[in-house]
Amino acid sequence: YYITNNLSMDSNVHTGGAKHFPNKDGQNQPDVSKGKRRVGVIPTIQEIHGDVLTTLANQYWAPHSKLPKNKFSEKIIERIYYKEIGHRFPIRRIMLLEFSQYLELYLWPNFNPGRLSPAYIMSIVMIINEKFRQKVPVWKVFRDHPVQVPLFFHAVKEAIKEFNDQFSLKEQTVLLIFLIHCYNSLEEDIVRTHIQHTVSLGIWRCILPSKLQSLLEKNPRLNKRWNNLQKREQKLGARERGLRENDYNFLQKLIHKYFAVLEEIPAEGFITMEEVNFAERFLELCIDLQAQLPTRRFFNTLLLDTHIIVRSAQSTLAHREQEGHLFCELLKMVKFYSKFEIDDLEGNPLTETQMLSQHYDQVLSLQKQCFAHFKELEELALANISQVDSRDSLTGYLRSLNNRRLHELAHHLNLLEPYGEAKHKSSFILEVIVSYHETRMSQMDEINAMPLYPTEEILWDENVVPNEFFSGEGCLALPKLNLQFLTLHDYLLRNFNLFRLETMYEIRQDVEDAVLRLCPFLTSDQSTQFSGWARMALPVAKFTVVEVAKPHVGKNHPSRVRADATINLDIRRNIATEWDSLRKHDVCFLLTIDALSTSPTYSSRKPFLEQVRLRYLRGCEVEGYLDEEGRVVAEGFEKPDYKTRMRTVRLYLDVNQYQFDMEKTIKGSEDVYETFNLIMRRKPKENNFKAVLETIRDMINTECVVPAWLHDIFLGYGDPGEAHYSKMPNKTETIDFNDTFLDAEHLLENFLGMEIKCEAAPEEQIKPFKIHFPEKGAGLEVIPYTLPNPGPYPYNKPKENSVRFTPTQIEAIKAGCNPGLTMVVGPPGTGKTDVAVQVINNIYHNFPNQRTLIVTHSNQALNQLFQKIINLDIDERHLLRLGHGEEGLGTDKDFSKYGRVNYILAHRLELLNEVGRLQKSLGVQGDVTYTCETAGYFNLYQVKSRWDEFMTRLKQKSGSEEGNEASDVKELFPFHVYFSNAPQPIFKGDSYVEDLDQAEGCYRHIQKIFDQLEEFRAFELMRSGLDRANYLLVKEAKIIAMTCTHAALTRRNLVKLGFRYDNILMEESAQILEIETFIPLLLQEPEDGHNRLKRVILIGDHHQLPPVIKNMAFQKYSNMEQSLFTRFIRLGVPAIELDKQGRSRASLANLYNWRYKKLGNLPHVLNSSEYLTSNPGLSFDYQLINVEDFNGVGESEPNPYFYQNLGEAEYVVAVYMYMRLLGYKSEEITILTTYNGQKHLIRDVVKQRCGDNPVFGFPKTITTVDRYQGSQNNYILLSLVRTKTVGHLRDVRRLIVAMSRARLGLYVFARVGIFANCYELTPAFKQLLKHPTELHIYPDERFPTNRKTGDLPPSAKVIKDMPEMSKFVYDYYYQVIEKLTKEQNELNKQKEAVESAAHRFQTPKEAKTIDAPIEEDPEKKKKNLEETLAQPFLAIDDVGTAEDRDDSENSDNEDVVHPIRILPSNFQDVRDEFQPFPHVKYEEEQTEEQSSEAAAATEQSAEMETTQTEQDQPAEDTAGIQETEVDSNKEAGEKDETEAVEEIPDNDAGVDSKPVEDVEMRDEKEKEGDSEEGEEEECGPSLDMMRS
Repeated sequence: YYITNNLSMDSNVHTGGAKHFPNKDGQNQPDVSKGKRRVGVIPTIQEIHGDVLTTLANQYWAPHSKLPKNKFSEKIIERIYYKEIGHRFPIRRIMLLEFSQYLELYLWPNFNPGRLSPAYIMSIVMIINEKFRQKVPVWKVFRDHPVQVPLFFHAVKEAIKEFNDQFSLKEQTVLLIFLIHCYNSLEEDIVRTHIQHTVSLGIWRCILPSKLQSLLEKNPRLNKRWNNLQKREQKLGARERGLRENDYNFLQKLIHKYFAVLEEIPAEGFITMEEVNFAERFLELCIDLQAQLPTRRFFNTLLLDTHIIVRSAQSTLAHREQEGHLFCELLKMVKFYSKFEIDDLEGNPLTETQMLSQHYDQVLSLQKQCFAHFKELEELALANISQVDSRDSLTGYLRSLNNRRLHELAHHLNLLEPYGEAKHKSSFILEVIVSYHETRMSQMDEINAMPLYPTEEILWDENVVPNEFFSGEGCLALPKLNLQFLTLHDYLLRNFNLFRLETMYEIRQDVEDAVLRLCPFLTSDQSTQFSGWARMALPVAKFTVVEVAKPHVGKNHPSRVRADATINLDIRRNIATEWDSLRKHDVCFLLTIDALSTSPTYSSRKPFLEQVRLRYLRGCEVEGYLDEEGRVVAEGFEKPDYKTRMRTVRLYLDVNQYQFDMEKTIKGSEDVYETFNLIMRRKPKENNFKAVLETIRDMINTECVVPAWLHDIFLGYGDPGEAHYSKMPNKTETIDFNDTFLDAEHLLENFLGMEIKCEAAPEEQIKPFKIHFPEKGAGLEVIPYTLPNPGPYPYNKPKENSVRFTPTQIEAIKAGCNPGLTMVVGPPGTGKTDVAVQVINNIYHNFPNQRTLIVTHSNQALNQLFQKIINLDIDERHLLRLGHGEEGLGTDKDFSKYGRVNYILAHRLELLNEVGRLQKSLGVQGDVTYTCETAGYFNLYQVKSRWDEFMTRLKQKSGSEEGNEASDVKELFPFHVYFSNAPQPIFKGDSYVEDLDQAEGCYRHIQKIFDQLEEFRAFELMRSGLDRANYLLVKEAKIIAMTCTHAALTRRNLVKLGFRYDNILMEESAQILEIETFIPLLLQEPEDGHNRLKRVILIGDHHQLPPVIKNMAFQKYSNMEQSLFTRFIRLGVPAIELDKQGRSRASLANLYNWRYKKLGNLPHVLNSSEYLTSNPGLSFDYQLINVEDFNGVGESEPNPYFYQNLGEAEYVVAVYMYMRLLGYKSEEITILTTYNGQKHLIRDVVKQRCGDNPVFGFPKTITTVDRYQGSQNNYILLSLVRTKTVGHLRDVRRLIVAMSRARLGLYVFARVGIFANCYELTPAFKQLLKHPTELHIYPDERFPTNRKTGDLPPSAKVIKDMPEMSKFVYDYYYQVIEKLTKEQNELNKQKEAVESAAHRFQTPKEAKTIDAPIEEDPEKKKKNLEETLAQPFLAIDDVGTAEDRDDSENSDNEDVVHPIRILPSNFQDVRDEFQPFPHVKYEEEQTEEQSSEAAAATEQSAEMETTQTEQDQPAEDTAGIQETEVDSNKEAGEKDETEAVEEIPDNDAGVDSKPVEDVEMRDEKEKEGDSEEGEEEECGPSLDMMRS
């Protein structure tokens, strides 16, 4: 059911379902094309312009067309629908209509119920379905014109609920898909209003009267509600009552229609897919209705009453192996949710005990009816429940009854209507009774028995793990992550399954890649050997199961299974080293591969299973390598000196999977564990899935407790604002804002319009401030206070905040300090990190005994946040940063666990030395600095006693007639000697109060030493580093930071250690998966059944890119890309949206601020000279530059989904070179693109044009938009690549990221005609098109410039296309070099003249003393002259590679001339390094023949490109689980764009699509490709991609 191009003319593209075709004998065959690539599904720009639909759009509704618009005509709608769309629903045509804004500009504005035809209804519905498929906004047009919405929904329901001659079954399937979307959009008021009655209590009129009566008797409150419903309906008018009655009967009629469709499907022979598709979509609807509590509450009773599950299971479709496979998988999900552990009416989760009690009640009811009415079942009635509740026993007892008696029994049990009203088969009645009363397996038992590793059966089952070509058109047997969940158990279960399947998709890709590289082939004896090699897989020489441990009590599987695998490491040394580096708990995979051919040639373009038979695949976990004596080499010990290259690795096998396999073996199947011939490993950062799955499974098996105030909101129910601090019973009324406000004026700015009370005098109104917020009233009370004197030393002064927060930021900080849920939406550049840091700082000072957990998605973001925390007034002994990536902090201090332990131990010695100095100053004898304990005694008996005596004497003197004098403090102070090294004088003697305050500050300094030593006492008692590290984590640290991946991997250990925290703050929360957000909330055990969390602070931006999902089916169908932050926003949870940006020029901010409510600019953006000055040499601060085809080629695709555009790449690099020649610094320029293929192409062009030329160097970064989220630079050059379709930039979130990365200049290179006409991109491109689409430059202007923003240069040069720009840069470069050559020569002449004059006038005796200074002066003159000469042309001190720049930037000596700052002695050498643009003819125009030859060469080069070279494949994220770039509109024929790990695949022999390259060069590329987590991609030598 993955639609391919050859189906586009007659396919079920909008109805889903597996596709099968009849062969010549009439038997259905599976669609073998679904493993191949979809070609041409997306209409190109040429097809769009030449299509009749485009012509009609231009005549009737297209906004960009300048033609006069014709009047509305219904005939046009019918013509489009019947002639252009027909009943085939070709996806290309529908996409074209949706792209032209058919719904927004023609269908809905002219909607009239009086002329509503089937074509009109279907046209609206198919466009809405297409919008859902493409994940673009849907309901806005309905909200803008809501009047006709009720009539439209009524028409749709009438069209689908019964068989209708006006609508074919395929059309009704399209309507069914529309209903599914509606029931999944309940957050939209305009939708919910019109479908809520179809799932309300009134639908119970359709169930059996006896069952209805039984249910109402059991629930008095529901009975009362039922009676009220009857009374309200009596008051309705006839028309309203009829409409309501139709709504109540709607689902029942749809169910009966479904039954009729099932009955039309034959048991064998030819089958049309329309019935299958309708049945699959109906089951999908049932699943969605059951999976949300508002729709499930009453529908599940109707579903059970109509016996959908039994009827479906006994249908002919369920017994057709090929056509019914997906149908059966969906039916399993329906059955699962029908018996889910929840009270449907109350919505409360049910425990295993309660579910068991319900089951016993049902069986007991059966026994009672049998005892009362069926004497032939007396044995069943009197038997023990455990003897009769199994399927076999129940079937055995009931099989003796005839049809009538079975029917009567079912009627007595309220399962069927009375006998005679309907006739049913005995098999059906028996199944109804048995399925209702049989015992069910516990869901937890099912999860615990499930192997965590994938097997070959599930890995290539595309009903479960779809391939990469899924475009959102079909139906899948996958759970969905929508707004609401039934219970926390349901939430975890869905995420567990999806995360497991997503991991399987990645593993499948790795397996296919490794096996094809190994090139298996059949030998003469029909055994399988390998002629190639792969980095990640090796043949297994021997495999033996060495231990099968006895099961634990109550378990039926072994407690442990271990095996040994022997491999030969007689391979390349670097690869052997990687295999030797396997560590404990690393995950590997054992495979049994059977070659199908004697030929070792394979192609990655062909379906994998057509080339290789993968018989078995099993996962395992490494315990360690064995030494030569057969013992496992312990982790951390030196590896033995092996005599041979053979290695034996001890493995842990999955015990559940081993049990399943052994049960099959006992029944006669092959022993899986005697067949393995291959072992495969994966990259460590991609291979932590097992630990994460174990974490989720642990949470499923334990009682997960979220805070009570968050529980309902988390599941998607109740009042969305219930967890807001204003509604919390324990909200903080008085908050110490510490250093949040810079001064009193700053405070007043943030509370304008509020009544502010302050009892302090004006001169005393200085920071810090406490603010009291009364429970009632709009005013507030400001309480200035003075911080206690911290001590006499300069370092005692606390660090202070310097950010002038805006009112919205202050509200966010206030909310974060209060208990409850705080949501902060941070648009680009609005300072959300500063807000987060200040919230943490305020919590630390307001609640010193509470602990705060900080979680981010990436190491880079965590380091940025942590770096700012370090710079605030937070004691560093309370800071801890967990996980890898800590080395990326911009500090020499180590904040890891062991780094903090070392710091504490070292600081302890420093403090004890201070105690020793204090002891010496007081003249106390003895060794008081031996331990923290002895120091404590010294403080108690010597220090405090002296201080108490000092204070007593001061009080005594104050009580005397003389009173205290200013000199008394100085005379009586007991610690003068100790503070002799402090700035003097400590006591000025001007005021007694001031001197006493200073004395108290000195004593606080002393006491702080002893307080810290008291905290450090525990570290003296513990002897091992592990114990100390754990104590630090659990007790000492107050602020703990980690990534969400680290939280998932270490949850079990953290809970075991007794980790505790009170607050959690998540940055980048809109980029974190739902489950990755949930796990950090539960890193601690509940206390007395309650979660101790007091604050949950989520900071993110749902308008930017979401979490990365590599498989499009999980992203689009299951909505797995939805973050918890985004879900809360959709639910209507109150959020604070920061409204002032300080990153971009105001003109640049206009490109993306339309996406936010009221995003303005901070004052410095409007007033700073940096923002008021134009970009030198460029007429505009932003510009959209149109790039036409180059040599007849626009976008190219040398590999599937590997998009490149050579014309744009050359254009972008030419503009970069031009900017460098003007003097722009290379580290201020970033080149971005929307596709991985273009990124590599640009890197190649930069390397060729600029790589070895110091005049240009490399830009700071060349990467993709997805990868660059969270970063910024002064100048951005953006390539949009596509020339046939918009591509995945149509996702507005990606557009927002692209438009918001630049601070001072943004220059977009694109095919304007494509992007300007896209409806979703209109606001941004309308702004971009205010400037010309041809590049305007002003080469006479140098960097920097005095020209103001908005002032156009007097005579701009207009660049028409890329060849002209390339030629201009080429010529301009030579002009610059020639001028610099002349200046260099002049410099050399001056130097020679100075040296000659010096030698001429010196005497022989003076020669030695004069020579040295004479040599110094020319160098300094030379340096000064270089800088002067460089000013009008280029920044000479900025050229060179990224590594050179780092060295020069770190140089603090201004007199040192860095080697790259010296101009080459012969600039002709530099000139020779610059190669002319090879693709451009400068002297003469290309002939048509030459152009065609160039195009042919381009095509040939593209064909040589290999799929495995740099194909966009999923990779590890910066946080460790998932981070890659995803093409969010893969339905448009695009594949995931990946970033995190870029590796050039090995040149395996036998893979026919891989060009041969030098082995050593390839190894270097592989090393370069493995980028670290969170690293920014710096541009060194780029990957040498073959390109057009």
